[in-house]
Amino acid sequence: MNVLLIYPLFPKTFWSFEKTLDLVGRKAMLPPLGLVTVAAILPQTWEFRLCDRNVSEIADQDWQWADLVILSGMIVQKEDFIAQIRAAKQRGKLVAVGGPYPSSLPQELEEAGADFLVLDEGELTLPMFVEAIEAGATHGTFRSEEKPDVTITPVPRYDLLDLSAYSEMSVQFSRGCPFQCEFCDIIVLYGRKPRTKNPEQLLAELQYLYDLGWRRSIFLVDDNFIGNKRNVKLLLKAMIPWMQERGYPFTVNTEASVDLAQDQELMDSMVQAGFSAVFLGIETPDEGSLEVTRKFQNTRDPLSESVQNIVRSGLRVMAGFIVGFDGEKSGAGQRIVEFVEKTTIPTAFFSMLQALPNTALWHRLEKEERLLVGDTDKMGNQTQLMNFIPTRPIEEIAQEYINGFWQLYDPLKFMERAYEHVCILEAAPNRYQRRVFQRNFKRTGSDRQPLDLSVLRALLIICWRQGVIRQTRVQFWIYLAKLLKNYPLGVASFLGICAQIEHFLEYRSIVKSQIEAQLALFLAQKARHDAQQTQVAA
Repeated sequence: MNVLLIYPLFPKTFWSFEKTLDLVGRKAMLPPLGLVTVAAILPQTWEFRLCDRNVSEIADQDWQWADLVILSGMIVQKEDFIAQIRAAKQRGKLVAVGGPYPSSLPQELEEAGADFLVLDEGELTLPMFVEAIEAGATHGTFRSEEKPDVTITPVPRYDLLDLSAYSEMSVQFSRGCPFQCEFCDIIVLYGRKPRTKNPEQLLAELQYLYDLGWRRSIFLVDDNFIGNKRNVKLLLKAMIPWMQERGYPFTVNTEASVDLAQDQELMDSMVQAGFSAVFLGIETPDEGSLEVTRKFQNTRDPLSESVQNIVRSGLRVMAGFIVGFDGEKSGAGQRIVEFVEKTTIPTAFFSMLQALPNTALWHRLEKEERLLVGDTDKMGNQTQLMNFIPTRPIEEIAQEYINGFWQLYDPLKFMERAYEHVCILEAAPNRYQRRVFQRNFKRTGSDRQPLDLSVLRALLIICWRQGVIRQTRVQFWIYLAKLLKNYPLGVASFLGICAQIEHFLEYRSIVKSQIEAQLALFLAQKARHDAQQTQVAA
């Protein structure tokens, strides 16, 4: 069986970082971990080719070679997902689909022409699919309400990837989250009982990447890395000597809940194991909104103190924020901006609330007849209005969102936060970078990494744009000089964060123009509707 694995295009979103990736000559932020895991679960007597459409086009010879086409992706990839199903069917290929989008909305993919719906988690449903296709089946749906033991998951087929195309590498340790946030679909897809791999299993994946020559950042894609703290600590205990013995070949980033701040031992172990950054789902500083959306874990300690504690422990904080919760008071967007400024979080992912399929929020809004069921490819994108009727005027929420986005990515404000954040990080007593710096200079032979000319080019572009032609020109050199004097090992982190503004400067303009256009259309439709209602009443 010749299998063509296809990962659909992402539209331009907050997470796409095109301008930043261009600086360092990369084509995508992360590879399709789901598809390379699928390739490892399927029979290894089959042949596989992978095409990430965010990296390259599908060649005619790949279409001709394939007996079977498998696609996986998220709702935000809907447009190209469906286009590739149709392209495969036009060529007479059998098509199987799986992943978060098909598992959430299988009927859409069936209507698009998919022959096989391999839903939920592949460790359980892929063997059903293989049995059916080897018996000659040409269509079928495979589901399982059970959650698999992920200790049976094989090492992903990272060898199928063009490693040079990606800025970071995806690795997974756990699935599921113990919390009950109303808007989150992770607990719908993967459950509330976190299931983890064993330490030896994850180290085998890291070793495979190491052997393939990977030496850049690892992103642990767990939706809540610390969901099972006991198992995480066992992993870190094994990971620390592994990283030390190899001179810290990777930096590691991940996602975690804010209660990480309550466990100093855990934060210290993460830093010692090479973790450099963590994404937190803060959502809002408004406690009332957190309670409404059942994000109770963010109400147990003052949020700003939690963030500062994590940063002081040596972990750079990225965070997600949302405006538009039920019962939210006016000014929520500005309160988010003020919180971000207070906590010096450089990278703040800001969006309006969307109701995702099958979440508790989706079902509640459906019951209350407030759900605006429309085109699902608009979900997961920061350039779309909300898909439900909020409890305060949509125009007020949208304007706060636009204003907040614009302020958060003002170049001067962003650079100021980046500088302050790096200073706090570098003052942390347990920062591992000093050890990394020293160990890397001791490397010899094949493990010594050559000078990356793309990084040098990116550095020169950043210095030119932010240090010469933009309004940041004075502050850029002041901050750089201070870091060189006080925290020289923090210069790389500062410049790396500064590179992100190249993406956000463009994207905030896209957000502003598209949200304003949608809002104008919405208000015009609302005005016509109100006028019609007035005439009817008269």
